Amino acid sequence: MNILDTLRERDYIEQTIYEDDLRKMLETEKVPFYVGIDPTADSLHVGHFVSLMVASYMQKAGHKPIILMGGGTANIGDPTGKTEMRKMLSKDEINHNVKCIKEQISKFVNFEGDNGAIIVNNADWINDLKFVDFMREIGSQFTISKMLAAECYKARLETGLTFFEMGYMLMQSYDFLTLYNKYGCKLQIGGNDQWSNIIGGVNLIRKFGHEDSFAFTFKLLTTKEGKKMGKTEKGALWLDKDKTSPYEFYQYWRNVDDKDVKKVLCMLTYLSMDEINKLTNVEGEEINKAKKVAAYEITKLVHGEEEAKKAEEAADALFSGNGNTENMPKVEIADKTSILDAIISANFAPSKGQARTLIAQGGITINDEKVSDVNLVITKSDFGDEAILKKGKKSYCKLLIN
Repeated sequence: MNILDTLRERDYIEQTIYEDDLRKMLETEKVPFYVGIDPTADSLHVGHFVSLMVASYMQKAGHKPIILMGGGTANIGDPTGKTEMRKMLSKDEINHNVKCIKEQISKFVNFEGDNGAIIVNNADWINDLKFVDFMREIGSQFTISKMLAAECYKARLETGLTFFEMGYMLMQSYDFLTLYNKYGCKLQIGGNDQWSNIIGGVNLIRKFGHEDSFAFTFKLLTTKEGKKMGKTEKGALWLDKDKTSPYEFYQYWRNVDDKDVKKVLCMLTYLSMDEINKLTNVEGEEINKAKKVAAYEITKLVHGEEEAKKAEEAADALFSGNGNTENMPKVEIADKTSILDAIISANFAPSKGQARTLIAQGGITINDEKVSDVNLVITKSDFGDEAILKKGKKSYCKLLIN
């Protein structure tokens, strides 16, 4: 099965260019390909997850991943999808982020063997570029009219697009050309929001006389409403356990909408399509089994089997009355803490006013008892050393009463 067919079966592929020739190349060659990651934080998040899964499937099919860390392009910031210019990071911050992210990537791709992945940093060739030389060689290959027609720029024209940010497409295209010349990289992959930047690189290589540059983009991980997955009450869903605990990570996938279960099983696990179809071709409450499998498999991939089992046990303890509650989120509070302060400490509400609203709406329980009194005080004499605080059906933590 051609890897393109495998990726299509799992609903990854969004757009391709020169697909017939690309298909032949992937059938007859072991192709070096690259995916880029701008190190704007010290951890990857769910937005990067699909990129690394596609890279993993490509490598399993015999092709060689080049993971490009954007230590240079992070100085500019991709304007795609942004309403304003991205905050500029110092070089020390960027280098720190690159180091942290490298450790996470090894969970998805293998660095050993003939097609072992390599990690490169475009700071090695971008940071020392001379402006005039670069603009003569690369800038002369791009027309302003075509660039401004790209979605990544068009959406920013009214709110303010800097000349600095316009350089991002040139830089990313130059990355592809550099990797082509240095490593024989013939394919760039990325999220569909990167299509304009990616096509810039394909066309740049071809303008220099090479006809074997290709690209495809994959779908972004979105909900049934079209919103990006990975947003939680606390912000992004990180792959770093210190930013998003394995338990919180597990619970996010355990609670995905019924209509999104098949998508996450296809895009974020290695389960076969036969298994996935068997799990998801069900009705009613039976879909919950698929959700549990998805949560376990995805957490195992990111955090390891031991952490996945702990998260599963903690969830079972809460919802089924079985298992170990030690692994659910914990918040320490003092004896005689008000319910409003406890809700805020648990990050269930940002203010006492919103905490009162949650109680009035019947959204708060302690030890499965609905809280109706906004003046409730949590004491050791009433609750002992700990209690389970819950908001709605999906948010909860263990209160440790000191």
